[in-house]
Amino acid sequence: MNVEEIIKTTKKIPLEARTVIHIALVQNKINEILTGTLKPFEVSMQQFNVLRILRGQKGNPANLSTINERMVTKMSNTTRLVDKLIAKGYVSRCVCPSNRRKVEIMVTESGLEALSQMDNALEKAHGTILKNFDQKDLEQLNQLLDKF
Repeated sequence: MNVEEIIKTTKKIPLEARTVIHIALVQNKINEILTGTLKPFEVSMQQFNVLRILRGQKGNPANLSTINERMVTKMSNTTRLVDKLIAKGYVSRCVCPSNRRKVEIMVTESGLEALSQMDNALEKAHGTILKNFDQKDLEQLNQLLDKF
């Protein structure tokens, strides 16, 4: 990916700026592929993330605060994401019996089944995104990204 060609400039971009632009372009490309992969399931990346968080609870309920803390993309509209997943039948929400102020959210069987299908589709998308990298490249890239 040649940054200068993509942004259509003939000017030499300083290395620091080029690096940041490059990362942004890669992020956009990855988001485009992942969003397209989830489109047939009518689920956004954020909704998918909520489902994965709830699956990770291993049958235990989570509250909105727990979900928000674990989101890859931090956002304040977690309630709206959960509402959309409830409408799809992928999650359920109920009031905690021991603390009526606490709302408990759980993934449903239907949500787990859909999530399994999404996982398969995303695994293929990851292969597409990372097709030019071998294992050593990925390890090195992760070490570099850890520096952030």
